[in-house]
Amino acid sequence: MPTTRTRSRISLIGAPTDIGAGSRGASMGPEALRVARLGAALESHGLEVVDRGNLSGPANPWQPAVNGYRHLPEVTAWNLAIHNAVWAELQQDRLPILLGGDHSLAIGSISAVARHCRATGRRLRVLWLDAHADFNTHRLTPSGNLHGMPLACLCGHGPAELVRLGLAMDQQAAIAARCVRQIGIRSVDAGEKRFVHEMGLEVFDMRFIDEHGMRHAMELALATLDAQTHLHVSFDVDFLDPGIAPGVGTTVPGGPTYREAQLCMEMIADTGRLASLDVMELNPALDHRNQTAELAVDLIESLFGKSTLMRQP
Repeated sequence: MPTTRTRSRISLIGAPTDIGAGSRGASMGPEALRVARLGAALESHGLEVVDRGNLSGPANPWQPAVNGYRHLPEVTAWNLAIHNAVWAELQQDRLPILLGGDHSLAIGSISAVARHCRATGRRLRVLWLDAHADFNTHRLTPSGNLHGMPLACLCGHGPAELVRLGLAMDQQAAIAARCVRQIGIRSVDAGEKRFVHEMGLEVFDMRFIDEHGMRHAMELALATLDAQTHLHVSFDVDFLDPGIAPGVGTTVPGGPTYREAQLCMEMIADTGRLASLDVMELNPALDHRNQTAELAVDLIESLFGKSTLMRQP
């Protein structure tokens, strides 16, 4: 399992691109999180934080889809750089936080985490906090935007350039659908919905949360974690209700409230298993005075143990 030392040694990795998105602006997300003092906030909790700066990659050509994919070569180049950067931090026994950027970049991040788990004999659990299932394929997508496809690619359903990141010749996919728990989902395309059911993804959508509460959803999502589990959280900021988090390109009404989101993060922190994190789709061009970035930093602090009262781990 990640040691206490690992969880206290944080590396921030910026990925300033909106290459996989349908609107511009997520490329400014890493700097907005820095302006909101993410590093200092984590250091205030006794964590050692190193900011590795920003990765570089191709510019966004803003072209139409080709064979069902927009900007596939550029998305691949960015994800390869992210894969290598996240893998390097894990090799140094550090906890990487990827600052996105759009959610297509989770392919590089999670493929590196999965590779690390295979190398160390750990089980992987992925919590996908998002308004969208992100399980489209080139046949299902209405747009061709790759930020709607990362989870499908990670599960082996996508272009070979992305599916094969970090894999040996005898491996078919970075992760299995059974290791994923999706939370907060409320916008799924029709064909994508059928594919999610076919693949058996475990989804705690907003109806489930409305009916049973965030606490029960998180209890189920975090069940069976043990000392050999690497817990990865992929946090798309559009997971949150746009009333509190307007700074995203794909707002969907009816998301978790501030308190529901805080409970989600605090329950993750209580497990003591968090070992890697993505923070994705923050779009300062659509935000109000960096409100969404500041909220994201507040929630990330909760992931690392901030709570109203001192609690025994």
